[in-house]
Amino acid sequence: MSAAFEKPARVFDRDREWRSLTDFVADDRAEPTLGIVSGRRRQGKTYLLRSLAEASGGFFFEAAEATETESLRMLGAALARHAGSGAAFSFASWDDALRYLSGLAADRPVPLVIDEFPYLLKSSPVLPSLIRQRIDEGQVVPGAPARLLLCGSAMTVMGGLLGGSAPLRGRAGLEMVVQPLAFRDAARFWGADDPGLAARLHAIAGGTPAYRRQFVRDDVPSGLEDFDDWVVRAVLNPDRPLLREARYLLSEEMDVREPALYYSVLGAIAVGKRTWGGIASYIGRKSSDIAHPLQVLEDCKLVAKERDAFRGDRTSYRITEPLIAFYEAVMRPRWSDLELGLGADVWADAQHTFSAQILGPHFEELCREFGRREGSRTFGAVVGEVAAGTVSDPERKQQIQIDVAVLGPERHDAPRRVISIGECKWGETMGPRHLERLARARALLAVKGYDTDGALLACYGGGGFDAGLADVAARRQDVLLISLDDLYRSPGGES
Repeated sequence: MSAAFEKPARVFDRDREWRSLTDFVADDRAEPTLGIVSGRRRQGKTYLLRSLAEASGGFFFEAAEATETESLRMLGAALARHAGSGAAFSFASWDDALRYLSGLAADRPVPLVIDEFPYLLKSSPVLPSLIRQRIDEGQVVPGAPARLLLCGSAMTVMGGLLGGSAPLRGRAGLEMVVQPLAFRDAARFWGADDPGLAARLHAIAGGTPAYRRQFVRDDVPSGLEDFDDWVVRAVLNPDRPLLREARYLLSEEMDVREPALYYSVLGAIAVGKRTWGGIASYIGRKSSDIAHPLQVLEDCKLVAKERDAFRGDRTSYRITEPLIAFYEAVMRPRWSDLELGLGADVWADAQHTFSAQILGPHFEELCREFGRREGSRTFGAVVGEVAAGTVSDPERKQQIQIDVAVLGPERHDAPRRVISIGECKWGETMGPRHLERLARARALLAVKGYDTDGALLACYGGGGFDAGLADVAARRQDVLLISLDDLYRSPGGES
């Protein structure tokens, strides 16, 4: 196994991804290997793979929307530049091109990166079958250890390359999805030391690196007091690309048949209509009409279907891309005003909407992510699942919403363990009444057969805790108060 290639200092974070990629490239087996790299646009996939090719002496080609003939011509020109040839190479077919590519790895493992692979598939749908042939031939007659990496942002297309009866099914040695930066990493990337500012930025831009670099040209708020001005000048500005980005995210997907319907589905979820029936009713369509849009949005990783922690037959939908949720709740209803440059007026009117429909739900998701990442350290137990849930209270004829349910792994021979149940409040000071509701839910779960022995009652307070709740927490070992500062504090103890 060859030594790993050093990650360039210009690549922020992505340590795990870099290790996986270099491990894939450095595999010293003599046969060719296929890797699939996907992820939504603007996450830095191209930057990462181009850096890998440069660090390892590999080849990188970024495809464009073009005919097969023109794509082969572009590839030939790129290969000529890579070889230092003054004349472009010419290929009569993709079979010829793939054979030449394999030859670049005649004496050592070499990464061969084809970025924007879905563009090539549009004009050359036979490509996966040809790649499979090259891989299978290499298994029989080793000698060209090419490390072919196919990359793309069309999630439905990339996800189908290895699924079902697809030609490349079972041929990949790497399948990587480049995710947005985790919320703590995003705070470091933006240079946001104030957790209040970091949470607000993440509620709009999420963990997408390009939204800081290219889209706002490194214009970051100087502090929490500059946040409102930053939203107007960087997000709601008709001359900045971030204003229209949410629209492009959906239009780039290839399975979108009726864009207006998809935007309406997203709009319904953004205002809190998260169940299948609630979405259909809100947009005035039959339930069957939204089956395909919801499936495509799931495949695109723009929407996630989530199971209720305590009622497995109940599911709800959540928008996973913060910028889309922000667009649907704040931008889309006032689009004509934004195009006229009235961003300041729109933002002034949207303060309540931003707090209630964006920040509140987003804070809950940050708390759930905290539970997933820090669960064993925070709760002192092995975490199997973290989700929102609903606990029925028949006696009081009400439902108790649990924002963060931390459960142990499922076991067939024992009741499901409840490690912690929690409530989240963004703009509200939490008090003993929140704790009482959680205690009631814990007692009801015990009656329903859950193992609640030692279950912690967690209050996640974006707006802090009153003296009464702090006093109770100081006296009881089953109560946990988690502040916004705690969410953003690193495992090492630094914010």
